[in-house]
Amino acid sequence: MVAWWAVLLAAGGLLFGLFFSGMPIFLAFLLINVAGVLTFLGPNAFGMLVNSVFDTTTTATLTAIPLFVLMGEILFRSGSTNVLFEAADGLIGRICGRQYALAMALATVFGALSGSNMAVAAMMGRTVYPGMIARGYDKKLSIGVILAGASIAPIIPPSVLAIIIATLANVSVAGLLIAGILPGLLLSSLFLAYALLLCRARPGLAPPSEARVAGQGAGPGAFVLLARCLPFALIIFCVMGFILTGVATPSESAATGVVGAILTALVFRRLTVRMLWDSLMQSAYIASMILIIMACSTLFSQLLAFSGATGHLAALVADTSWPAWAILLAMMAIVFVFCMFIDQVALMLVVIPIYLPVVETLGFDPIWFWMLMLLNVTVGGITPPFGYAMFAFKGVAPDAHIRDIFQAALPFVGLFLLGMTIVYFVPAFATFLPGLL
Repeated sequence: MVAWWAVLLAAGGLLFGLFFSGMPIFLAFLLINVAGVLTFLGPNAFGMLVNSVFDTTTTATLTAIPLFVLMGEILFRSGSTNVLFEAADGLIGRICGRQYALAMALATVFGALSGSNMAVAAMMGRTVYPGMIARGYDKKLSIGVILAGASIAPIIPPSVLAIIIATLANVSVAGLLIAGILPGLLLSSLFLAYALLLCRARPGLAPPSEARVAGQGAGPGAFVLLARCLPFALIIFCVMGFILTGVATPSESAATGVVGAILTALVFRRLTVRMLWDSLMQSAYIASMILIIMACSTLFSQLLAFSGATGHLAALVADTSWPAWAILLAMMAIVFVFCMFIDQVALMLVVIPIYLPVVETLGFDPIWFWMLMLLNVTVGGITPPFGYAMFAFKGVAPDAHIRDIFQAALPFVGLFLLGMTIVYFVPAFATFLPGLL
């Protein structure tokens, strides 16, 4: 009989090796699963693989994933978000560093409309960043604010990553989705406060004076601008409000959000058959990829449990003399380091089956712990050297040197860790809103 620790190290080592080789995530899991079934169960047990895939891909809560993706695709492909950008630009008053405030506000709202940090980083890099540079704003701080704002997208609803974590960790999908609202707003406030305070301390980071909006005398009034924001506010309410009030499940609120996105595109005369078709095709591709990866990951966790690796690991943690906070810190540190080099979704699919029995053994609040894990994984998107959000920004801003992007992101990585520390010491940031469900 193979030792449990050898199984754990071999499975994890092989998976990470296949990830680094560039192999598709689902194929890496599939190869490990086939080898695991042959090793522990024999060829007659391949029916277990088929049943596991079927059970995972037909899980009702996962229907929210394609719907949330479709909602974001419709809003971004239709160009409706440009209306929101123009309205927000007109509503923000004359303050020191107003473009930093505008970028953070837009990134937070766009995150609540898409849930993808790469999509928000790319869109902000294409639309907001050139204007900030043209108006004389500091290049590195502008990049840092945009990347930091984009990193909030996977935290606040709608978050595909939150749905994946909640499903694999057997916690309430609605609870983990709603739990991200307050931490997301906390991080947004920290990022904005840092940028504005830095502008006051170093006036050269922002132009000394800037008109509220170019040509504001002939522009629409505040009432018109607020009216243009109303459809987006309704979409956010449909996604967050319906879940929080218990009116709808995450899947139902996601469907309502899709309807709201279509109506918004219609109101702003940006709805076309071609746009809808492209949005549907891209959403189907993304959702299929996520479901296949999750199906393979679920069988991986089942094989680990069958081998006894996760059970022995939980017993080892229970017998250790380490305090709970030290074990949690070690678990978070491992994920933080690996997220610098590995896709966040792939890493979660590996560590959740391993961490789950440890969390139960230590008695951590599951919503609180997995929200900390979500924050930890998300910061990987802006952590050098392989943060995906940074590469998405670089793709639409070729004049920005990758060295400048790395340097711009580092202060906000520190602020992200500060936000995680606050959530650790004040669990109510993660548990208060789910407690209202």
